[in-house]
Amino acid sequence: MVSEELLKILRCPACVSGPTRKPGDDPGRLELIRGVWLVCQEPDCGRKYPIIEDIPRMLIEIGDRYIHVPVEQLGEPRE
Repeated sequence: MVSEELLKILRCPACVSGPTRKPGDDPGRLELIRGVWLVCQEPDCGRKYPIIEDIPRMLIEIGDRYIHVPVEQLGEPRE
């Protein structure tokens, strides 16, 4: 499980870096869903990052895999 302290500092890597950086002081905030998914809160992002064996998988390529999966359809993450 991701601690509250870690959740406060983790951000969507696509929304905080390079040409895809979102405007604002604190882009890419993540919401913890069902204790095993980190979901970007930027309206036009849609990336979701799984937490597997208590390790958030925060690669953009992984988040891209779940862009079109609705939050309510996210299942148990697997590698």
